[in-house]
Amino acid sequence: MAAADGDQRWLVECLTATLDTARDVRAFAEESLRQASLQPGYGAALTKVTINKEIPFGLRQISSQLFISDFFYKSQLCFAHCIFFIKHHWEEQEENFVPPVVSASEKVVIRQLLLTSLDDSNGKIRTAIGMAVAAIGQNDWPEDWPELLSFLLKLIGDQSNGNGVRGALRCLALLSDDLDDECIPKLVPELFPSLYIIISSPHLYENPLRAKAVGIVHSCISMLGSMSGVYKRETLSLMTSMLDPLMEQFSIILNSPVLSQNPDDWSMQFETFVSSFKVYHLSTIQASEDVDSVGYDSDGSERSIESFGIQLFELWTTIVGNSLLAKVIAGNIKELAYYTISFQQITEAQVQNWSRDANQYVADEDDVTYSCRVSGSLLLEEIVTAYEDYGIDSILEASQICFRESCELKQAGSADWWRLHEASLFALGSLSEHLCEAQDCGYNVRDLLEKMVIDIMGTGVQQYPFLHARAFSVVAKFSSLISKGICEQYLCNAAQAIASDVPPPVKVGACRALAQLLLESNQSSVQQNIMGILSSLVDLLRQASEETLHLVLETLQSAIKSGGEQSATIEPVISPIILDVWAQNIADPFISIDAVEVLEAIKNAPGCLQPLVSRILPTIGSILSKSKIQPDGLVAGSLDLLAMILKNAPATVVKAVFDTCFTFIIQITLESDDHGEMQNATECLAAFISGGRQELLAWGGEPGSTLKMLLSAASRLLDPELESSVSLFVGSYILQLILHLPSHLSPHIPELIAAIVRRMQSSDIAGLKSSLVVIIARLVHLSAPNVDQFVNLLLAIPAKGCGNSLAYIMSEWSQLQGEIQGAYQIKVTTTALAFLICTRHPELSRIEVNGHLVKTSAGITTRSKARVTPDHWTKIPLPSKIFSLLADTLTEIQEQVGDDADNVCEEDSDWEEVQNGDGIPHDMIHAASVPSNANPSVEHLNAMAKVFDEDEDDSYDDDLAKTDSLNEVKLLDFLTNTFVNLWESDRPLFEYLLQGLSNPQKVAVEKVLRK
Repeated sequence: MAAADGDQRWLVECLTATLDTARDVRAFAEESLRQASLQPGYGAALTKVTINKEIPFGLRQISSQLFISDFFYKSQLCFAHCIFFIKHHWEEQEENFVPPVVSASEKVVIRQLLLTSLDDSNGKIRTAIGMAVAAIGQNDWPEDWPELLSFLLKLIGDQSNGNGVRGALRCLALLSDDLDDECIPKLVPELFPSLYIIISSPHLYENPLRAKAVGIVHSCISMLGSMSGVYKRETLSLMTSMLDPLMEQFSIILNSPVLSQNPDDWSMQFETFVSSFKVYHLSTIQASEDVDSVGYDSDGSERSIESFGIQLFELWTTIVGNSLLAKVIAGNIKELAYYTISFQQITEAQVQNWSRDANQYVADEDDVTYSCRVSGSLLLEEIVTAYEDYGIDSILEASQICFRESCELKQAGSADWWRLHEASLFALGSLSEHLCEAQDCGYNVRDLLEKMVIDIMGTGVQQYPFLHARAFSVVAKFSSLISKGICEQYLCNAAQAIASDVPPPVKVGACRALAQLLLESNQSSVQQNIMGILSSLVDLLRQASEETLHLVLETLQSAIKSGGEQSATIEPVISPIILDVWAQNIADPFISIDAVEVLEAIKNAPGCLQPLVSRILPTIGSILSKSKIQPDGLVAGSLDLLAMILKNAPATVVKAVFDTCFTFIIQITLESDDHGEMQNATECLAAFISGGRQELLAWGGEPGSTLKMLLSAASRLLDPELESSVSLFVGSYILQLILHLPSHLSPHIPELIAAIVRRMQSSDIAGLKSSLVVIIARLVHLSAPNVDQFVNLLLAIPAKGCGNSLAYIMSEWSQLQGEIQGAYQIKVTTTALAFLICTRHPELSRIEVNGHLVKTSAGITTRSKARVTPDHWTKIPLPSKIFSLLADTLTEIQEQVGDDADNVCEEDSDWEEVQNGDGIPHDMIHAASVPSNANPSVEHLNAMAKVFDEDEDDSYDDDLAKTDSLNEVKLLDFLTNTFVNLWESDRPLFEYLLQGLSNPQKVAVEKVLRK
């Protein structure tokens, strides 16, 4: 390849300048690259820089003078830009596409340049080129790049070019997920012989390379396995000649012993779980062997005894999850459970790290980290799923053996006896839900747990902090199962621990126990100690940071909820501290949310609401009045705090917040473009209407000014020019206007519908569209019994590209109905569809919407196939689609509540209904189908004045909608009446619509007709 030309040198200089310490130099370089990326040929030039072997390696690596600690990152800069260019400019249909698209001719040049450089001598460069090839292949192969696989196969088969083999295998490994049932039968006969040579030649190829070849074999065989049902004969003929030699090699690999000193062998040698554990125990748990802890191969994959153990767990989890293989190993499940628990012992490295850093301990406990402990828990979970009672019995027996062995080690004077005891509790804790159910089914889980946690009480907290921490955690998880006496004792121990000088892990465990046990224990005994607990938690809060701060806030929340009237005594102390934590961590959404939840617990405590509001309002009002000069996140956070205060608040509090903040919130809604500010401001406005209702309109001084501001806010939120996420909560806001101010909203409904249509047409978020569909559905109910007039209104409102709003709205609604979430939302939209079909309005039949997806090709659909052949749908009349959607809902309800729906409690289903409500009367459905010239009547749908239910488990949106009388509709009865009414009033139409249903839908409909 020719030496670097002027363009290439300019590119290298620009890339180097993006790392300059001078801000203006970096900014100029970044803008220069951005401008260059818009020009034809940029991608090819960048690729030439990436692969040009005659450019001095220092330049390819950006600069030989860079600090060694940053060397790897900066050596990858060219490749990072290349990958970025491919991901953003290669394919217009991609989610992250940025114009302009790479031309077809330039794509050919880039693909050829990359392929010819897969054998680069530098492993990092070779890996990066392989990633670029794979990224392009996922879009272009096989349709636009048919020669890719043949080139890779040729490269793999060239034993004289070891670097080429490595580069090609890397590409195939990345592409393996896109191999489909058309490609595999052609690929396997050519690929497997080359892979077999690699796997069977340890003298020619290093183990990581052989392991990658085994991985590709696995991917191909997995695809053949999924094909075998349809292409059984072809699959057998493909594999018969190859199976024996491959099995012979696998046998050789499996029979080799595992040696802790040779990490390169770990990925190949899966001898036995037992020998692997022996290595792991010596090198990692006890750390008695000097083994390099972590290394990385040329692809950047971790190589360590820990990562090898995790791979073993993944292997066993896969085996146990396979119904055929699970039968083969059923006789060894107890042994497998025993060694799994043994693998879950805390390692020496974890002891050192967690003792130094309590935040790391909390993070590793809370998050699904990459470790043998977590992978072992996943395997135990799979054992319970696969073997059910036998699996539970095996795990309990294994835990008992481990506990007994730990006791024997303790008696023998071993310093590490506690690790096996802790691992047993950790394993049982990870299965707490299953084991609590097992206790109810006759298993004696309680005795084993109580014996284990009682034994710990007699040991020293300072000597065995992690064992005591685990005991606290396990008692909390099994509080419903363990005796009340032991729970009370651990509650007292936890209260003492957070107030004592004990190791941080113990305080972590104590906080976990308090967070759970305080809410479940005898409140009279809790009240005696609650002030001391609250004081200790406040002290801990002053010391906490990061992850421990989350935990202390969570515990404090439980303590306040348990404090009852005593919380009011300490409110003047706690509230300022929590507000300070909130303000200092406003940029951290997790900590700030935790702080707001603690403040909400204070708000709900007896006697705390008024003083808390008095404390918050002056500061929040000052922040919102000068919203444009506040630090990032402070305005959005303040609005979130206000929304919490307004939730379920009495009218006096709503009025106080209104007087201080309402006009500022309106101003933010009309002027801000910040997503967080707009979303939280929308929630506040919805809460104002929900709490103030009609009286809200009189609070603004000038008559009509408040309503005008509310409508202006709605107009801004529905502006089609805004980003979709800014308008995300507008549906909840408009719903409150409909529920509480219907007469004031009625004159503006045509403008409202037109704005909703424009917002839906410009939106790219399905959740926003669905929420606006709910608004249209609620307006259908508002128009009852004159639904046909509402249809006429939609016909009169134009919609871009669809002629009228009815055609557009029903096209979107019919597609989104199956995606709508929430019992209230499903109920509103389903009943509105029933109202619409019952009108039998002639214009409905003239609208065609998507029916069923048409399968255009056999086999797996890759991304390149999807681009060439996009989805195609049948077109059906709108009444047929509505009838089908109603039948779908009816089918789901019948499946959930059972055949005898009248005798099944509907509270246990997703279609939860208000039990004391009556279904919408039969004559109301009939009225919806009869044209009427009367004025719209909404008397039967007026919102009822109810006190909000303060159940913490309910979502905020559900709280806001609880006053809607539609909550009282029994959906099963409503749908039954709808189908019966259609059947009785228009038999020919009903029979026609019935023909378009699937068999399960027909059965569901016919079942209600027979009642």
